[in-house]
Amino acid sequence: MLAEIITIGDEILIGQIVDTNSAWMAKQLNLIGVSIKQITSVSDDEQHILEALKLAENRADLVLITGGLGPTKDDITKKTLAKYFNMGFRNDAGALEMVRQIFEKYKRPLLDINIAQADVPDGCEVIVNKNGTAPCMWFEQNNTIFISMPGVPFEMMYLMDDEILPRIKSRFKLPFIVHKTILTANIGESFLAKEIEEIEDSLPVHIKLAYLPKLGHVRLRLSAKGDDEAKLKAEVEVYAQQIIAKVNKFVVIDEDIALEKAILNLMESKGLTLSTAESCTGGYIAHLITQHPGCSSVYWGGAVAYAYELKESILGVKEHTLSTFGAVSEQTVTEMAEGAIKHFKTDYSIAVSGIAGPDGGTADKPVGTVWIAISSKKKTVAKVFNFSNKRIQNIERSAASALTMLLNLLKETV
Repeated sequence: MLAEIITIGDEILIGQIVDTNSAWMAKQLNLIGVSIKQITSVSDDEQHILEALKLAENRADLVLITGGLGPTKDDITKKTLAKYFNMGFRNDAGALEMVRQIFEKYKRPLLDINIAQADVPDGCEVIVNKNGTAPCMWFEQNNTIFISMPGVPFEMMYLMDDEILPRIKSRFKLPFIVHKTILTANIGESFLAKEIEEIEDSLPVHIKLAYLPKLGHVRLRLSAKGDDEAKLKAEVEVYAQQIIAKVNKFVVIDEDIALEKAILNLMESKGLTLSTAESCTGGYIAHLITQHPGCSSVYWGGAVAYAYELKESILGVKEHTLSTFGAVSEQTVTEMAEGAIKHFKTDYSIAVSGIAGPDGGTADKPVGTVWIAISSKKKTVAKVFNFSNKRIQNIERSAASALTMLLNLLKETV
């Protein structure tokens, strides 16, 4: 079964918001065996939407549409759908009741434009949106199903989970799709491909290997598609173990999790604790760690210390070190890391100090110069990196490099 996702809204096309809906829907559909043919974003323009619907109908069995269902004049999806399917309008009692309940709950007056949200194309099936005022609408034409949902992410997610995915699964016989992910670090994508070339060439046609590079690491994803789930899992596992055996020294974990989560799991299993001392990354490493539930069993906290005074008072960096070598130096970052171990009383620490940019660089320390130190109670490792002049990229690269260095020290010392 092939699906297409269409997101509607000028705000997506001008970059005002990021289209997270498509990525989430694609993942959920893939889990139940639906393949995504295409993802399209279109403007709030009737002709543009009509053309997108026609193209999608010609190449997909299922078309999922989000956005443009609000009460204001720029929300034209519902009218455009009625035109596409040559339908008039009716007022849906179930949708209207939900609108009334929501406005009563928040003690707000019910305006005419809100009541009009219960007006739907008269040939569609309405799926009541229990979390908002815009109803979900189900259309069928020429063996293609069209489902229009609100663009508000949490409303769309509830509708998908509670209504749409169960309907699709019960109505169609879908194949199984099995994935297996191997997280690697300390090896580039091209070198990794060379190492496992023979294994990749031996894969049967129903098993695919994808390389998913990210700063500091590469995920390998084996995907198999077929009717026998148990057989697919067994086949994928065989090839996964062949890959792991071939590049074992670069393998972090054979799970689809982030690098920092793999590190947290390893440290938790060993009863180890971690702290951070960040300057140019501004707490970004702490953010990556703390987005994972249960991180507090490993991560005790840290400091964002930009100023010399904070590096001295919070982390114990010597005034002489800062005045002699500067904040961006091996000496300073080493004292930051060791100070975090001492003052925060953790087993390991990460320290970062650099020039993120776009200005602030010097001839001997240009923008993109970053010193990173990883410390344990027995050993400290420091390394300098020379990144680009792009601030956000430098912050992200620094975090990825710091996490990789921490992983390497853990492998060496644990």
